[in-house]
Amino acid sequence: MSLSAPEKTAFIVCRDGDAVPPALTGALAAIGNFDGVHRGHRSLIERAMQAGRPSAVVTFEPHPRLFFQPDKPHFCLTPEPVKLAILQRIGLTGVFIRRFDQALASLSAAAFVDLLASELKLSGVVVGHNFHFGRGREGTPAVMAELCRAKGLDCIVMPAIGEEGEPVSSSAIRSALEQGDIAKANKLLGYRWVVRSDVRHGDKRGRVLGYPTANMSLSADCRLRHGIYAVRAATAVGVFNGVASFGRRPTFDNGAPLLETFLFDFTGDLYDQMLSVEFVGFIRGEEKFESIEELIAQMDRDSVDAKRILRVDKTLSMID
Repeated sequence: MSLSAPEKTAFIVCRDGDAVPPALTGALAAIGNFDGVHRGHRSLIERAMQAGRPSAVVTFEPHPRLFFQPDKPHFCLTPEPVKLAILQRIGLTGVFIRRFDQALASLSAAAFVDLLASELKLSGVVVGHNFHFGRGREGTPAVMAELCRAKGLDCIVMPAIGEEGEPVSSSAIRSALEQGDIAKANKLLGYRWVVRSDVRHGDKRGRVLGYPTANMSLSADCRLRHGIYAVRAATAVGVFNGVASFGRRPTFDNGAPLLETFLFDFTGDLYDQMLSVEFVGFIRGEEKFESIEELIAQMDRDSVDAKRILRVDKTLSMID
């Protein structure tokens, strides 16, 4: 399944105000923000899928951190469309998306569990060992278990998932991406990190350099290290290997950050198409070159390095 062209399945998205359809009634649901849908998140999701009943995720948009700290930038690993595409690919029955606003933030722990039982019609929940919920984060996993018991709901608390002695977390993945450590980020995610955006018109400088690129603006809060990456991209006509630059183009204009992707063995027009680009490996940091000839020579070397990385990497793809 491609993130740019998801398969049509029975995957159900149930938002605030939607009636819970029969296919989701009585679901066992994993609860969390699931930014990144990383290996730790998937341990909860996979447990929910093992119960022989409808399986779902209860998640929140926007991320609660944006509600409580609206002036503080938040590097979102998987904006809602990407998160939903990954959850669909996993094989869940569906997802409940609750808008995180003042009304939800003000619910007591008991009222939140009542919402799960009465409004979402769940039969049980799966939560992580450090899950907190309810007004002022008053609810803990132990409180969740007690409140669920009173409502006749199952409650499964999952232990932490670790990597080399450190817990797998969205924060650790953000930190790795900020450092350009794609290998670590992808290892924690369990798949190649992917972004999705429309291809925009640029200054077409790449054509002059012999490297025409698909240009994409990522979120202003994206803190991916500026540099050159081996990538793969899903287009309307297939998936292609490539090399990409993310940054401000210091050799030319030092402008707003752009993701500029050159696809090997591709000819055609990608303007205004939705492109999914997954990051396979880091090649080098962004540099300023003294001449166009020097830049082109380096781009040639970058392409060779990208092809080498792409040949050997076996990390799970979410765009195939």
